[in-house]
Amino acid sequence: MLPQFELLMPRSLPEALAMLADRAPDVRPLAGGTNLIPDMRAGTRGPRTVVNIDGLSRLRGIRQENGHIVVGSGVTIAELLDDDLIAERGSVLRQAASVFANPLVRNRATVGGNLGNASPAADTAPPLLALDAEVALATSAGSRWVPLKDFFLHVCDTVCEPAELITAVRWPVPPPGSTGAFRKIALRKSMAISVVSAAAQITFDNEGRCSDVRIALGAVAPTPVRAFEAEELLAGNRLEPGVIEQVRHVACGASSCIDDVRSSAKYREQVTGVVVRRLLEDVQTRSVK
Repeated sequence: MLPQFELLMPRSLPEALAMLADRAPDVRPLAGGTNLIPDMRAGTRGPRTVVNIDGLSRLRGIRQENGHIVVGSGVTIAELLDDDLIAERGSVLRQAASVFANPLVRNRATVGGNLGNASPAADTAPPLLALDAEVALATSAGSRWVPLKDFFLHVCDTVCEPAELITAVRWPVPPPGSTGAFRKIALRKSMAISVVSAAAQITFDNEGRCSDVRIALGAVAPTPVRAFEAEELLAGNRLEPGVIEQVRHVACGASSCIDDVRSSAKYREQVTGVVVRRLLEDVQTRSVK
């Protein structure tokens, strides 16, 4: 059963931001509700006030603007799958969306909600980290852009203040020769939370060397993380078997594997290297198509 709470229904983004500022800190925004409502029923979250931001037009839409792909925080996971711009300029995110929960959840869950919930296993986080994304945080007094790599602090904790709202996510348009891939290991083939996930976005030069590399991991640490040392090792090299083997070992060092109901830390440590190897093989295959 849901606890008692005040439900506010703003008609515009400025009104929603004013409501958040007035009710902070004991307030939560509600978009798809696929995380917040189950948490409230379970008693793990119990805000006194909920601000319904679902349907606010300023939080919707996908566009290319000033050299970036910009996705409104209210865009659903299902909308990512249907958008041509995401397919062309953010295919790694589209791959993650295709294995996100189930169709019913994808129709409700939003990009902003998935990031704001800050689960280590959030499926949109590794691909967006690999795309070098940043999030827009807005209040009634103004807004700021925060690199996604600096956004997550700990399990279910971010730099977002109670009166701030995620309004958009953006990333630089990938250059020609850039290829992305996403991999996920879960307890089932579908409708399951990640045990380990990984994403990569790699740009190749004319000689087939990796000129720009970003690798991100999910569900292997208290937050989604970038594998910076693995990225540095791969940069300037070709995706050859020996190099991939070295990179996968180094990538494991980026994880601080956690125990939870889905897996032991030991299992995650063993699987992470396998996932990274398969991920880089996927990138290699996609890059030659």
